[in-house]
Amino acid sequence: MRDRDLGALREKVARLWPHLDERGRRLFAGGEAREVGHGGISLMSRLCGVSRVTITKGLRELDEPPLPAGRVRRPGAGRPRVEVRDPEVMEQLDALVEPLSRGDPESPLRWTSKSTRVLAGELTAAGHPVSHDKVGHLLKAMDYSLQGTRKTVEGSQHPDRDAQFRFINEEVRKALRAKRPVISVDTKKKELIGNYENKGRTWLRAKEPERVGVHDFPTPAVPRAYPYGIYDLAHNTGFVNIGTDHDTGEFAVASIRGWWRAEGRHLYPRARSLLITADGGGSNGYRLRLWKLKLQQFADEAGLTVRVCHFPPGTSKWNKVEHRLFSFISSNWRGQPLRDYETIVQLISNTTTAKGLTVSCRLDQRRYPVGRKVTDAEFATVRLYPNRFHGDWNYTIRPSRS
Repeated sequence: MRDRDLGALREKVARLWPHLDERGRRLFAGGEAREVGHGGISLMSRLCGVSRVTITKGLRELDEPPLPAGRVRRPGAGRPRVEVRDPEVMEQLDALVEPLSRGDPESPLRWTSKSTRVLAGELTAAGHPVSHDKVGHLLKAMDYSLQGTRKTVEGSQHPDRDAQFRFINEEVRKALRAKRPVISVDTKKKELIGNYENKGRTWLRAKEPERVGVHDFPTPAVPRAYPYGIYDLAHNTGFVNIGTDHDTGEFAVASIRGWWRAEGRHLYPRARSLLITADGGGSNGYRLRLWKLKLQQFADEAGLTVRVCHFPPGTSKWNKVEHRLFSFISSNWRGQPLRDYETIVQLISNTTTAKGLTVSCRLDQRRYPVGRKVTDAEFATVRLYPNRFHGDWNYTIRPSRS
């Protein structure tokens, strides 16, 4: 074939090939191969990038009657689908994936990984030979997909759950409107100090990950950090007190006292009251006598009337400090081993958001022993005034001198 004719053919292929479907490409390659004559099949195979078998098939189809509109192959071509050849395979696969509701509760896969390779092996052993790729296709056709767990089940709800939410919302709204301080408080989960894995990923140079210990089964001697957070709703600021001993009611109030001395009294110089929203349990739980006794001491020192609203049991995720402060701290230090207290303080202090959140952090190395019992005589000194609506969750503690 002359070079000029070859160049024209190459240009023709480049111009038409992208616009053809599977059948059109076969017919075009076959027709041009026939036009070239001897050696045409090999030439078109090189120019079009298809096999000689495909071009030979196109040559054969040129001599056959045209196919119905919309088809690229004749009916009946190819191997029958697995589900057609073996109608029971779908039922057997469904029984393996959902053994409790659709199959044998003693299925060997009940307590094993349900990967496509494992499922394919079980089906093949049961007389239904199939590849792991086909198992994936069958699962999608049966409306299965790879999924993780989702935290949506909250368990039983307190009958006054919504009413308490509305009460808290109204109390916070009134306090903010009157420019009185409102803080949301809680203890973040305790963190191990040392070369331990910290969940999440962060940008590092390729193939240079932070290397941490393989195991994280700490002994009691391994130091812990107890971050107690105070979130100021009006100013969008956070204050975190890092405890090194125990998370007790005394530690919780000491953290609030630290915030008031460092920030609160300067931001609210005319404040006569403080509204606290807190979880129903933990070191600031509504049943904890030590929490209320220490709040009385704080109220006396600061000259503040302290009003507390607790969230109902099982609803801690609604507390503002969780998603306005703690979530951003966790995002900021993801993938970073918390090797020492200084690292924790620096990472928390550097936490910011696009909406202007700033966080200050300090280390509290004082001792907060557990097991502290509050006697009836001590508790009688607390000037506690329960609210008419759920006085166990909503109460006021007034200074002794007022």
